[in-house]
Amino acid sequence: MKFDLHTHHTRCGHARGSIRDYIEAALKAGLQVIGISDHSPYFGSGKEQPFPQIAMGVSEFPRYIEEVLQLKAEYQGRIEVLLGVESDFFPEHAEVYRRVYAQYPFDYVIGSVHKSDGISIFNKNRWNKLNMRQRVEQKERYYDLIQQSARSGMFQILGHIDAMKGYYPEFSAIQTKAVEDTLRIIGQEGMAIEINTSGKTKDCGGWYPADEILELALHYGVQVTFGSDAHDPHRVGDDWDEVSRRLKEIGFREWVYFVQKERRSVPL
Repeated sequence: MKFDLHTHHTRCGHARGSIRDYIEAALKAGLQVIGISDHSPYFGSGKEQPFPQIAMGVSEFPRYIEEVLQLKAEYQGRIEVLLGVESDFFPEHAEVYRRVYAQYPFDYVIGSVHKSDGISIFNKNRWNKLNMRQRVEQKERYYDLIQQSARSGMFQILGHIDAMKGYYPEFSAIQTKAVEDTLRIIGQEGMAIEINTSGKTKDCGGWYPADEILELALHYGVQVTFGSDAHDPHRVGDDWDEVSRRLKEIGFREWVYFVQKERRSVPL
């Protein structure tokens, strides 16, 4: 059975296509399950839409939920449409996000760290003029946020957990025990991580996370799921078969998806 839990659409301001376009693309790709998981609004800012090209406005969120639920009903029997959201994680605003999400019947919530020290993790200029000690500190602060998100109880899935390498491939070579500590905590908390194939669209190439992180995930009993992170319908299910093969080579025997926040296992 094929599934993809990480897709976006025009509401976020930087993706192409409607929600229906992604569902139709999933059908054409032979998927049985498609998750819709656009970027959450910035609920902690107090503004309607502080970053129009990054996430939907606060007032759009109920309409987003309504549209997904309508399409879930319309496509019933043809493909299972899941209601998700990719949520930013800001520790100082976690309770605000928690209260909002409690109002809606999410199948799953993906917790993703997109900012560290108030700067986008994809901003490669953040690494300019940093010595090695400072680079290690940057990496450790990023993984501290991921550890906090794993412990928050807000999420079923943690998104692209080494995405900071996206436009700075040297990130992966920065040595710190924080990476292994993070996988241990994720395992203890019973969280799933996604294999996110959008890394191939960035300077780093390949997928998130790297094989060495997936090997640690297997060691610490972390379960895995699949997300294309498609921002264009043609990428739905992208590299599904290749990821499946690689996971089996590493030693995984199953991956998971979520319905009404309940874990469902799929043999690899």
